Amino acid sequence: MRKFVGLGLAAVMAASLTACGGGNSAETTTAAPAGNDTKTEAAAENNGDEAAAPSAEGGSFKLGVVGPLTGPAAAYGIAVQNGVDLAVKEINEAGGVNGAMLEMNSQDDEHDPEKSVNAYNTLKDWNMQMLVGAVTSKPCIAVAAESANDNLFQITPSGSAVECAAPDNVFRVCFADPAQGTASAKYIGENKLATKIAIIYDSSTEYSSGIREAFVAEAANENLEIVADEAFTADTNTDFSVQLDKAKDAGAELVFLPIYYQEASVILKQASDKEFSPIFFGVDGMDGILSVENFDTSLAEGVMLLTPFSSTEEGSKAFTDAYVAAYGIEPNQFAADAYDAVYAIKAAAEQAGITPDMDASTICDAMKTAMTEISIDGLTGEGMTWDAAGETGKAPKAVKIVNGVYEMQ
Repeated sequence: MRKFVGLGLAAVMAASLTACGGGNSAETTTAAPAGNDTKTEAAAENNGDEAAAPSAEGGSFKLGVVGPLTGPAAAYGIAVQNGVDLAVKEINEAGGVNGAMLEMNSQDDEHDPEKSVNAYNTLKDWNMQMLVGAVTSKPCIAVAAESANDNLFQITPSGSAVECAAPDNVFRVCFADPAQGTASAKYIGENKLATKIAIIYDSSTEYSSGIREAFVAEAANENLEIVADEAFTADTNTDFSVQLDKAKDAGAELVFLPIYYQEASVILKQASDKEFSPIFFGVDGMDGILSVENFDTSLAEGVMLLTPFSSTEEGSKAFTDAYVAAYGIEPNQFAADAYDAVYAIKAAAEQAGITPDMDASTICDAMKTAMTEISIDGLTGEGMTWDAAGETGKAPKAVKIVNGVYEMQ
């Protein structure tokens, strides 16, 4: 089982929890406006951008993308699709990968493991050679089992459950769940944000439960007192009165929310109704809360979260400008993770010397070695590296929501 990030991030966190400048791995260019067709045959067809069309002379690598493009987690999947699309356009416009172009085919899994496998099989029928995805953890675990059996190279931007990257053909850009829990507890303790902590988590997801477990373990080392530890499930995620009342009655100064942004937005509204105003601290799943439809973003004022990317930091400006021009919305960390994933593929492919005429298994064998030999300066971290277990080495970042925007801390 992969444990590199979960164990190694503690040392990184001790050294630095301040933002490190995140530059992109290639100079960004402004892309043409794009759509979000969920069944594209290539980036050119998806977005009507001739610059993304594959070159007949150098051939083309077929790059599949799997993620939720519809349903409650669509904000994540669409961001990943867009991040991949933008990187593919830039790479193709700059001459491709060793002269070969990248083709992109994006398939919707609706945040459902079974549909994710169906999406993967659709991409196999398209003769996919490398995969970016899946985006969310349960679908990613399901797809990883398939790609491992096929020995097909896979890099997930955001599948954070430990099991997502268990096979040796799977790498990830984000931190694993245990690392996020450990890092959050360290940040709260080292920055003396609070001593009495309440936790509200989703016991029906590996994502939330895994982060919560690591947080509780590290909290003891940081002299943090867990005064309330309250669960909900996918069937009870609309009314958090009991959890909030227990946190408030216990005198919680900070509420840790290792959950997704949809539930977090409800919790913030219900906490405000109860005149309960502790510090709320989340992790990467909360990224996107400012874009929730009909959500009063003033309720998120002062919310903190660990996220590797902020669209407002100086190192992200070129990427953000290009992304807004292309898709009409500001990028979130999922877009940045996906963008970095494609540039990692480019760097590893060039290191390995692979060519489009190779089959997927041969490409995978070469990429598994090359990924451990590269280092890129990405949007989500400088000097990003990967170990043989597929885990990334980079410093975590924390942000605070101030006046409706992220401020790096």
